[in-house]
Amino acid sequence: MLGLSRILINYQENPVGIEKIEQVGWVIVSDQKHVIQKNYELQISRDEEFGELVYDSGVTESGESAHVVIDNESLKLQSSTKYFIRVRISAKDGGPSEWKTGFFVTALLSEEDWKAEFITIETEADKDDSRGSYVRNEIVIGKKVKAAYAHVTALGLYQLYINGKKVGDDEFTPGWTSYNKHLLYQTYDVTDYLYGETGEEGSVNAVAGHIGAGWYKGTVGFVRMRNHYGTRAAFACQIAVEYVDGSRETFLTDTSWKGIYSPVLFSEIYDGEIYDARREIPGWNEAGLNTENWADVAAVPFRADVLSAQSGCKVKQITEVPAKRIFQTPQGDTVIDFGQNMTGWIEFKVKGRSGDRVELNCFEVLDAEGNVYLDNLRSAKETIIYTCKDSEEVTFHPHFSFQGFQFAKVSAYPGELKEENFTAYALHSDMAVTGEFECSNPDINQLQHNIIWGMKGNFLDVPTDCPQRDERLGWTGDAQIFCRTATFLKDTYTFYSKWLRDVEADQTDEGGVPHVIPDILIGKSSADRLMKDGDHSAAAWADVAIIMPWTLYLTYGDTTVIERQYDSMKAWIGFMQEHSVGNIWNYKLQFGDWVALDAEEGSYFGATPNDLTCTAYYAYSTRLFVKMAEIIGRTEDAEEYRKLYNEIVDTYQKTFFDETGHMNVQTQTAQIVSLYFDLVPEAFRQNVVDDLLRLLDKENGHLVTGFVGTPYFCHALSQNGHTKEAYELLLKDDFPSWLYQVRMGATTIWEHWDGMKPDGTMWSPDMNSFNHYAYGAIGEWLYRAAAGIECDEKHPGYKHSIIAPHPGGGLVYVKASYESVYGKIVSDWNVDGNRVTLHVEVPCNTTASICPYNATEILDSCGLAFEETREGYRAEAGSGIYEITYLME
Repeated sequence: MLGLSRILINYQENPVGIEKIEQVGWVIVSDQKHVIQKNYELQISRDEEFGELVYDSGVTESGESAHVVIDNESLKLQSSTKYFIRVRISAKDGGPSEWKTGFFVTALLSEEDWKAEFITIETEADKDDSRGSYVRNEIVIGKKVKAAYAHVTALGLYQLYINGKKVGDDEFTPGWTSYNKHLLYQTYDVTDYLYGETGEEGSVNAVAGHIGAGWYKGTVGFVRMRNHYGTRAAFACQIAVEYVDGSRETFLTDTSWKGIYSPVLFSEIYDGEIYDARREIPGWNEAGLNTENWADVAAVPFRADVLSAQSGCKVKQITEVPAKRIFQTPQGDTVIDFGQNMTGWIEFKVKGRSGDRVELNCFEVLDAEGNVYLDNLRSAKETIIYTCKDSEEVTFHPHFSFQGFQFAKVSAYPGELKEENFTAYALHSDMAVTGEFECSNPDINQLQHNIIWGMKGNFLDVPTDCPQRDERLGWTGDAQIFCRTATFLKDTYTFYSKWLRDVEADQTDEGGVPHVIPDILIGKSSADRLMKDGDHSAAAWADVAIIMPWTLYLTYGDTTVIERQYDSMKAWIGFMQEHSVGNIWNYKLQFGDWVALDAEEGSYFGATPNDLTCTAYYAYSTRLFVKMAEIIGRTEDAEEYRKLYNEIVDTYQKTFFDETGHMNVQTQTAQIVSLYFDLVPEAFRQNVVDDLLRLLDKENGHLVTGFVGTPYFCHALSQNGHTKEAYELLLKDDFPSWLYQVRMGATTIWEHWDGMKPDGTMWSPDMNSFNHYAYGAIGEWLYRAAAGIECDEKHPGYKHSIIAPHPGGGLVYVKASYESVYGKIVSDWNVDGNRVTLHVEVPCNTTASICPYNATEILDSCGLAFEETREGYRAEAGSGIYEITYLME
């Protein structure tokens, strides 16, 4: 049976609010093996019955099912319109399939289409205030509505209401971008929110917005600056209505709207929210409200040319976590434990008298004595204060603030504390789950759990470094280190593509890349900030501008991201080239092997010299850029930068290797990056591998690496014939190790290997996050090596995958899968003595090379033709399910 399970438009199912169709793909399913698409038909229509087509590919002979490009000019799409899309295919040995149908809704397709004004009741005098405000108006719908779409954004944060109902389930819209260069707006189908024609005068509908300071004007950054982008929070909304008779009407925010301050007396990202229910205005977002005491709004000038549509990956309230226990600490504090460190908010029920208060102070961990520990929050308050208006029971959660927490201290609460009255909700960008990993070792499974929750906690619209203290910034190093792991766990294409827009937007004129994106550290006066002039462009941090687009290309096989980021990437290589000396790159402030354990006492900077780490990344990024230039046909650039790459490598080898063929820097990280970045002369490779093993043995099998060395450590071992040592490193459970944190009860990844010491005392409180996903980059090794799911660089996007599992570490089984753009890839193995049973699933319209690591004999090939190669056994497989049995060393 041949069929399609889903249609993806710009990697999204049924997207609402797209500016153009970048590419279309579909997932083929079949109960047959070796299924290869022969042709497809793709149609687009305004009509769900496809009676009148706006696009018809006809029967197109093509095997491509993931990156089908449509000429948007020929489509002639209209703004604010719903279209239906359907696809059917034929395979080389079967078909056609049934039609698979989806839809998409367009955003505003030209700058001129945006007519709404940004409106506010705030003045310059409110620049240091973080109150919430309401704005509202009433519109008359005089005809029967066929469809209606709202395009909405804010300078700050917003919630849209129509006729008393909150529109959509998104939170923290429009998100965090470099607002004045790149601001997103969201599109919502509001057809069912509007009242249609009810009489001669038509139907009156209330449209309202609730606005908060958010990242736009609130306090952001560890020096607690505010008003980074502007001083007045403002709201903009444009509703396009199509009537049954074919006519259209547009309703806009303008100065005819009214506004008033809301019961949110204070709400900010770091410090929490103060809400006084006594100030609630019944019916504030419903029709018929008397607004005589509401203020006139003012327009806030803003450039429409920086607006772009966001069709997916918005922040949502996703996972519910009920309170696990309520207890008293030795110091007498009442504390709620949710059993999981997370990012989000606490929703609570309360019944009290007017003026009664609820006060919750959120935090991550208990101290060694079991008391409330707030020191690692630094100046962040993470406090929710709610004041009751009457004796009715209400349910409340914050509007414009999120917290990083596992625990909450109850400083005030009227009535009896009951666990069922408190529920935590994890909030993060909505990304489809793509990866699953399970093995026979429960500690590794807990580590995998911690990696996933670390990702959830730090993927709230931007890839942050931590969700709890007064920072929560888009540190580029953390994003770069983790991006390959993230692509296994969830569908990150839309999330990262959005963030990369801001990487480019915030690059310096020379092409330098700030330490955090969106950038709030440079471009401010030196008196107000921590970073000095020119403090940007750190190796391994700024290289995210190259490594992330490459990772997305490998994972999804789409050249769009390369083309979109090409100028940004080229500018970054040019910046390094301009500021290197004799091909050695080392510019101003560098973080090096950040927080490595071989650092000098009291220092965060590891022992590996910056000349080495910077130049290694200079070579690596240049190499990747050459590959990407070739992929999109920029042959002149490829030639030019290949020459540069060879020169950098030559300099690196002459500088960091001695005449005996060993590196003159004897640190774990120096050996690791040299091996993983392929910077070692082949004649010296064994020397470097031996030195890495010696340095590992010197630490009794433990790592002492930081941000630069840790992500590649296990790869450097397993890729050079030392899978056994890679597993031994992974399975260490005393300090320092990944499993040490597991044994200490961690539910997320920590910032420091010993964030909490065995006796319960803490690492330095100035920088000690317990939800800091960077070291979770080991997850990449679990998928790529332990499970053996690897993409083929020559056929990216898993069009051709390499299944090369590495059994070891005493594991009895590993079960892993990855949902690629073509479908699910599965690699499960089970070990009994030296006998391995390998279960593989290859998606339709793809192929795979199956390469059992360390196999000595194939017992059951499942019909595959295994050949012995220099690397071991190898067989080529078409789509389907395979059960292979073999003996291993």
